[in-house]
Amino acid sequence: MSDTTPEKESPTTHFERVLLLSTDEFPPLSATVRAEFAAVSVPRPTPEPNTDHYLVVELGRSQKTLLTSLSKEEVGRGFHEQMYGVVLADGLGPAGEVASRVAVSALLNLTLRYARWNVRVDDRIAPEIVERIVHFYRQIDSALVTVNRAAVLPLQTTLTAIASGGRDLFFAHTGHSRAYLFRAGELIQLTRDHTHMVRRSAVRPGLVDLTNVATDMHHILTDALGAGTADPQIDIERFTLADGDRLLLCTNGLTDVVGDQAIAEVLSSPRALQDQCDTLTVLAQEGGTVDDVTAVLARYRIPE
Repeated sequence: MSDTTPEKESPTTHFERVLLLSTDEFPPLSATVRAEFAAVSVPRPTPEPNTDHYLVVELGRSQKTLLTSLSKEEVGRGFHEQMYGVVLADGLGPAGEVASRVAVSALLNLTLRYARWNVRVDDRIAPEIVERIVHFYRQIDSALVTVNRAAVLPLQTTLTAIASGGRDLFFAHTGHSRAYLFRAGELIQLTRDHTHMVRRSAVRPGLVDLTNVATDMHHILTDALGAGTADPQIDIERFTLADGDRLLLCTNGLTDVVGDQAIAEVLSSPRALQDQCDTLTVLAQEGGTVDDVTAVLARYRIPE
């Protein structure tokens, strides 16, 4: 009587088959989500330097086999995973250009040196990312405060940043620059302005430069990095991206004179991202802005 029992798959073969399925046939979203960006920064209509600075980066990890004795099936096809980051700062006062430049550079260097490269985000990793971003913001604030103790001109700045890995996006914010989400024709303000309305005569030196303010009423910042207050307010949230989402980061030189409806109309147009950025700055100039205007746009493509 012949033995018809099917041959069992060896543990090694089974392991290799499962591993290849997980890496080749089902790549992680961090390897398939793509983003495109555009940015423009226009100085205020005075000889003063532009106090806005921005940065767009792609950070990633990859594997490329150079030499091996293993088969192609065992090694796999290699991979590249990426996450994206956008940072925007608006410096305050006579030393604003320096303050915003230092803040953006410091956040990048802190990220490169101390951040864990959590390209694949889940519910376990997310709290660690939030905690680390808050720590970086406080490190920058502490450094600016320390410098300001001996500085003639204080270094103070807003700082707004977004970071995405796969479909997960985090935004962090201090000040009155803004981050917007544009989804399915609707514009949603993600950040909250750290300001309150006061009369010009009641403003004390520090958080705002009123040189170019013509009206008696003005929004004054209540939080900024380097302001020397107690721990600055740092708003940070996480949400899930959808295919086609657009993120706009912009300084108050735009939002002080261009309303949300006008911004939404620009983002609703089929024009390229760079054209949309340029249009937003033109609207701000036509609206009589007295401040620097910076707009950074991101559009995300997420596969099914």
